[in-house]
Amino acid sequence: MTLTAGVPTVWLGLLDYVEEHDVDLSSLERIVIGGAAAPEALIEQFDELGVEVLHAWGMTEMSPIGTVANLKHDLLDAPKEQQFNVKSKQGLIVPGLEFKVIGDDGDEIEWDGEAFGELLVRGPWVTMEYFNSPAANEADFEGSWLRTGDIVTVDTDGYIEIVDRADDVIKSGGEWISSQELENAIMAHDDVSEAAVIGVPHERWQERPVAMVVAPEGTDRDKLSEELREMLREEYPKWWIPDGFEFIDEIPKTATGKFSKKDLRELYEGEESELLEEDAPADAAPEGED
Repeated sequence: MTLTAGVPTVWLGLLDYVEEHDVDLSSLERIVIGGAAAPEALIEQFDELGVEVLHAWGMTEMSPIGTVANLKHDLLDAPKEQQFNVKSKQGLIVPGLEFKVIGDDGDEIEWDGEAFGELLVRGPWVTMEYFNSPAANEADFEGSWLRTGDIVTVDTDGYIEIVDRADDVIKSGGEWISSQELENAIMAHDDVSEAAVIGVPHERWQERPVAMVVAPEGTDRDKLSEELREMLREEYPKWWIPDGFEFIDEIPKTATGKFSKKDLRELYEGEESELLEEDAPADAAPEGED
């Protein structure tokens, strides 16, 4: 087998298996990852094994491919670290499709890799409506544009990066926190098998992030929690840092292997005070926010 495809949880499990067993992957040349964002650390690990990762994104409504994270020619000789960063994004829109990204204010965002907004797409093979579903059509279509429900950034080269689903993005002090970005950063730690971040209601800040973490049996959880906090503080603003780290046996998953945050939210509904190990920091939003 030279080429295969799957969601990130499949490949995380494969990497764990490869570490524990003598597995010959010499025939495997490339894997395609879709369905959810691939952690950059996962892409690096496969590169060390001689396997190229191709990140892609799409929807059933798009028949199904929308973006592919191929490297542009001027990036082929770029440092590996830069290439991994680009490959971890969902990629460039495929020829024949159009897209735009709309921010909270209703205007299109800047292509600066930082501004967030909802991704809308249209094209010859993108569905125009759902059969016999007027309510869904009204919610999910804006004229000829399909509202994907994905919150994204776009960098100056046109690479799209999904930072969250609209239902999963966390709002703290009126600002967006990407649960997906935090999850990928947490899963880069050697002692973390899986991680999911959910928003927990907070009286002052509307929501605060809490991380659900799967770690090997016997792990010093207090020590690991502090290591994760310190690691995240090096990369993200203080108000992005989860207020709590909850250790669980397994992240619930959908039938397609994606993390089911809906199940997590339902599982921990009504336990907000227990999940928040400490009060949210005074600066749980950008400076000047209250």
